[in-house]
Amino acid sequence: MILVNTDYITGKNFEMLGLVKGSTIQSKHVGKDIMQSFKTLVGGELTSYTEMMNEARAIATKRMVQEAETLGADAIVNIRYASSEVMQGAAEVMAYGTAVKFV
Repeated sequence: MILVNTDYITGKNFEMLGLVKGSTIQSKHVGKDIMQSFKTLVGGELTSYTEMMNEARAIATKRMVQEAETLGADAIVNIRYASSEVMQGAAEVMAYGTAVKFV
């Protein structure tokens, strides 16, 4: 499966199959959440949240690819990611794009 954030793939002609998406909501356990809140006092990267968001993007991407595979897609073009806070310490990540089949 080819994944790109452009609306074309050089040298490929394709037909659009439709919108595909994947999402997940992730959170860290309360102990890590408390430790990260202390980190905000001194500054720096909140590594626990960075890890959480990386994992969430990977899960959302995997789910999007699975949906495209059920349509018989060869690639997903114009991929985008969106995230939003659902509650303190929990975020939703959504991946979406257009499933395409090569002609």
